[in-house]
Amino acid sequence: MKRRCGASPEPGCLRTWANESQALAGRWRAAQCSGPGRSLSLDVREQRDGFGELLLKMRGLPAALPALPLELTVLYNYLVFTMGASNSAIEGEAEEIHQGLLRVLEAFGTCGQDLSTEELWQKVLQEATAEELQAPLHQLGALQAAWWLAAGRLGSTTGLLRLLSNTEDLGRAHCSEGENELLSLLKAWQVPVDASSLSLVQSVKELKEVLCTSAAFLQGLCGAGLQELEAGNFPTALSLLQEATRGFCSRRVLAQIYTCLGCCAQRMALDKNLAAPASCSPHFLIQTELLVHTPLLASLLRHRHPSEVKYLLAQRCLQEGRVADAVEHYLDFMALLQQGLQQQVPLDGGSALPRIPEVFLEAASALEQAGRHHDAIIVCEEVISRTTNLIPQMLRVEERLEQPECPSPGAGLAGGLLSQKESLCCLTWRAAGYLHQGCAWATLGESKEAITQFSRCLGDLLRVQLCGSGAGWTESLLPEVEVLQKIRLLALIGRGAQFLELGKHKEALLDFQHGLQISPDDPSAASYLVQALWKLNRKQEAAAHWQKFSQSPAGEDRQQEGQGRRFPLYLVSCLKQAIFPHSESLVRSIQDYLGTTNQDPLC
Repeated sequence: MKRRCGASPEPGCLRTWANESQALAGRWRAAQCSGPGRSLSLDVREQRDGFGELLLKMRGLPAALPALPLELTVLYNYLVFTMGASNSAIEGEAEEIHQGLLRVLEAFGTCGQDLSTEELWQKVLQEATAEELQAPLHQLGALQAAWWLAAGRLGSTTGLLRLLSNTEDLGRAHCSEGENELLSLLKAWQVPVDASSLSLVQSVKELKEVLCTSAAFLQGLCGAGLQELEAGNFPTALSLLQEATRGFCSRRVLAQIYTCLGCCAQRMALDKNLAAPASCSPHFLIQTELLVHTPLLASLLRHRHPSEVKYLLAQRCLQEGRVADAVEHYLDFMALLQQGLQQQVPLDGGSALPRIPEVFLEAASALEQAGRHHDAIIVCEEVISRTTNLIPQMLRVEERLEQPECPSPGAGLAGGLLSQKESLCCLTWRAAGYLHQGCAWATLGESKEAITQFSRCLGDLLRVQLCGSGAGWTESLLPEVEVLQKIRLLALIGRGAQFLELGKHKEALLDFQHGLQISPDDPSAASYLVQALWKLNRKQEAAAHWQKFSQSPAGEDRQQEGQGRRFPLYLVSCLKQAIFPHSESLVRSIQDYLGTTNQDPLC
């Protein structure tokens, strides 16, 4: 093959390609800085296609040394986006690296069609010694190492790094204390500085950190490290996994690494048959082994059953606002219940499942947020019907209850007399069911039916008689009492809002006043109270209450507290619906009134 170094593109064409490459990289940086929560998957595909089209233009001409640095950089960016778009590093895109290396040899007038990729790299690094090619070739080498690591070809990766480091002994020289050769080569690898202004969408320094983490994790978990772990040589595996924690990785991978570290440490420190070195085991009379027992860790690492996984997925989706996914997972979980929960999850107290009525209420909350209000009403009716016969006409709750053994998540509600706390839970669930039904009917525009359900909720809560000053509830009943109070507040706000819709302003005012007695600084109840007073033409009182509340710093804090996770997940949709929706218009009306009357209503 003839040497083609002279067959270079026109300088103008080369500048156009360089500007196009820089523009693509600039758009990617702008997309990354567009703010949190933005999905970049579409941008990744668009950028990949843009660099792919530019690469095709450049490969339409014979390979030439002046254009090679730009071509290899464009190839690097294209492959980075290709890997990011496919979420995989072991597909056919590795062929693009092979073609890029052949283009380098073509520019120097040699051929490598019959060579393997390892042999091709060796030949390219021997012949392509031009200074301007060193940085682009090392960039491409980093990608090759990434593909080989993903394919489990650790030996090929080690060989490539020896070539890039231009030594056969560098890795071994840094392993004098038993350090892994591949990691030594990666740490010692000095990537040439690219003097050009061409932009990379991911720097080689960042990619090198990812390679170090991946190499340590792969060898500690899937390579020789796992074999050493099985053979009882824990320090080797432990050292590799600890190295993996120091690099770049996502929280998911970091969690996997620490889980493996925990398993390894468990077998080293807690294995009674494994004698620790004397220097590491001082002769203390009270040692860690007396306080930490293996079953504690074993319970954390136990295998989760499908129903638990399905519920945890549903819960996570609901917490993150992915209501459509949450609905599907909750419905799947409830279908599993029909097959018999006893066969789905061990009822040994270690399950991640809450009580079944709470799961149904969470499902109702998800259905409401997804706009499936009739379905939410049906799900809540199931909770109501199952708990009705378990609630006494009047429930007297003492300040300090005896604490019975915690029931298992899948325990049924029928059969026998319930303890006071169980009765309190049943009443709370049924009241929450009525609350959800009231919210659903309100959203559907059925104010009278909504008022009926809110009133049933409040009627249930009147059955509870709380005895005591409340000081003893901190340890025993405070969570249940706070949930009951929050449900009562939400029901009062919901019913009062529907009274306003029907023009029954006096009835609404009473509900909001009762709500503020329960929670004096609640912003929604206060805002609704002001609106009710305003509609009753008691404008001076409305302005006074508004000024009093707006000047109190507790309002905002209490609103943030109510939106937190201190209350059950099934109340989230009700908390959102209770937020006063007309704040701006009401504030403008009051401010206009104060400006017209030119008086301070607090005087």
